[in-house]
Amino acid sequence: MGIRASESYIHWNYFIALEQDLAQTSRYIEFNENNYGTYSVELAHLLLASASEVDVIAKEICRFLAPAERAENINHYQNIICRKLPEFVEETVLIPRFKIELHPWLNWEQNINPLWWQSYNKVKHQRSDYFHEANLKNVLNAMGGLLIAVFYYYKLKFQSEGLTFQKNNDVTRKLDANPGFIQLRDDYYCWHLLLE
Repeated sequence: MGIRASESYIHWNYFIALEQDLAQTSRYIEFNENNYGTYSVELAHLLLASASEVDVIAKEICRFLAPAERAENINHYQNIICRKLPEFVEETVLIPRFKIELHPWLNWEQNINPLWWQSYNKVKHQRSDYFHEANLKNVLNAMGGLLIAVFYYYKLKFQSEGLTFQKNNDVTRKLDANPGFIQLRDDYYCWHLLLE
């Protein structure tokens, strides 16, 4: 008796694990503007893990978009992604349960790195001085930024493998993704079609 398995989407699975951790924190911290400055060890863990994964994924996105160009840091990622994939910056992420809408990459339109990214680097390199920046607001935006990055990574990966997509929900269908605790717009998921 053998085990059959098909390809696993490791970056998607990692996002799901972090998303579950984020949802768990909502049992202890109300996701509300009054609590955006709340910081903790768990929020530091989520900020460091999600932003670090953004670094990994953004580099891969750049390899798909501009394989001959240098993509070693956030400034390189910004240059390549904004030039080759301008819609990335305008993407919206939702946390419906708390009526939160995020635009985690919008600062790139002004050629500025996202504030959550700047905080991630401060917490990573100077935690004693900047631990308070491992707060709920930065974590929500880092997780939103990661969701967008993971979506585009897989869209580009699948296209590089010869798959064509008519709509964004074709990508989430391939990932077998359903709207979760934190999600893209409704039209990115197949269940949206059932409601029409």
